[in-house]
Amino acid sequence: MADSAALAGTAGILRRPEAYAALDLGTNNCRLLVGAPAGPGFRVVDSFSRIVRLGEGLAATGQLSAAAMDRTLEALQACRARLARRPVRRVRAVATEACRRAANGADFITRIRNATGLPFEIIAPREEAELAMESCAPLLDIAGRRALLFDIGGGSTELAWIRLGPGGAHDLIGCDSL
Repeated sequence: MADSAALAGTAGILRRPEAYAALDLGTNNCRLLVGAPAGPGFRVVDSFSRIVRLGEGLAATGQLSAAAMDRTLEALQACRARLARRPVRRVRAVATEACRRAANGADFITRIRNATGLPFEIIAPREEAELAMESCAPLLDIAGRRALLFDIGGGSTELAWIRLGPGGAHDLIGCDSL
C-alpha cells in the first residue's frame, strides 16, 4: 500500500518521491547510492557497487589502461540505467585518486561524460576528506574535542583532522592524502 506522501494531486496518481544520487569512482570500485528524503535524513532506494580495478597498472605506466577504462565504463552504463528508472533531482559524480594521478585521467572523465551523460568531476584530496568527514559525522563521538578520520581507499588514504562541534557542525582542521 502506498503512503499518502507518495500520492500526487487529486487524481491520486502514484509517484515515487524525488531522489538524490551519489556516484563514487575510486581506484578499485565504482559505487552508486540513491536516496530519497525521509524525515530528517534519507532512505536508500537503490545502490550498486562493482569492482572495476580502474587503477590497475597505473603505478607502472602513469596511465589508465584501456581494459580498466572499458570495465569502468561498463559499470557506469549500469549505473546510468539504474538512474534512468527513477526521478532523480540531483546527481553528484566524483572520481578520486586514479583519475587524479593518471596522465589520461581528465580525458577519461570526458569520455565518461560523452558516453553516459553523467556529470563526473575529479575532486581534490581535500574535498575527498571533507566528503568523508560529512559522511562519518553521525559516527563521531562528540564527547571529545577532536577526531582523526582515516578514509582508506584503493589508491590513496585521506587523513582528516576534525574539530568536533555541537549537532554535527564539525570543522576540517587539516588533511593529508597518502
